[in-house]
Amino acid sequence: MTLAEYTALLLLGIAVSFTPGPNTALSATMGAQGGLKSALPFVIGVPFGWGLLLTSSVLGISAVLANVASARLGVAILGTGYLLWLAKRLATAPALPADTPAEAQAPTVGFKGAVALQFVNIKAWMLSFSIVAGWLSGPAATLERFVVVLPTLMAFAFFSNLLYAWIGAALRQWLRQGKRLKRFNQTMAGVLCVTAFWMLKPYL
Repeated sequence: MTLAEYTALLLLGIAVSFTPGPNTALSATMGAQGGLKSALPFVIGVPFGWGLLLTSSVLGISAVLANVASARLGVAILGTGYLLWLAKRLATAPALPADTPAEAQAPTVGFKGAVALQFVNIKAWMLSFSIVAGWLSGPAATLERFVVVLPTLMAFAFFSNLLYAWIGAALRQWLRQGKRLKRFNQTMAGVLCVTAFWMLKPYL
């Protein structure tokens, strides 16, 4: 892989990882509710799920989604339903007393939920297809490129979500005053709803 190709990959990683989305919204929410430690299973699950998804794309699954409209629609519907379900849980989460243990404050979207979220996000599938087409197809060096691309993008997925979880945790004491945490949860739920609509919009 040339320096220019790797630089382009880094720029793509920054653009797609650090901009707000369902992963980062949930990371920030769990950091705000239960602290950084309680958010770590989700934060770790995101890059793990993304790594599995990219590997699946290399094996050809994303090509099927790219060429079969009904398959894309099915994933979009599943993803939209999952995001709306998560949004409802966040928006209706009760305001707990300040001395409530962190484990009880954190939404129950852990490692498995993070992995599942990657697979029901049709935009993630299309992104992985673009990565396969741009960096992992063609000449012989596919395996050599894969062992560079995979850990690079997984690192972006991990550190971006860790940053959002840390920001949420840093704001935790401030958010626990009055109704701030509930409003924060409702705002993050709104982000998930917008993302769900964005995923389904091409099929409406």
